[in-house]
Amino acid sequence: MTYWRDTMVDQPERDSAAYVTGWTISGLAVLGTIIGVWVLGI
Repeated sequence: MTYWRDTMVDQPERDSAAYVTGWTISGLAVLGTIIGVWVLGI
């Protein structure tokens, strides 16, 4: 099973604004968490 594609699964649109915004927010949240843990020394 080397090739799998299911038409029932929604494929993300890589050029949509919502896709880019979601990844930006996720990235900032991860960076904020890492910096917060580093600064607080938890």
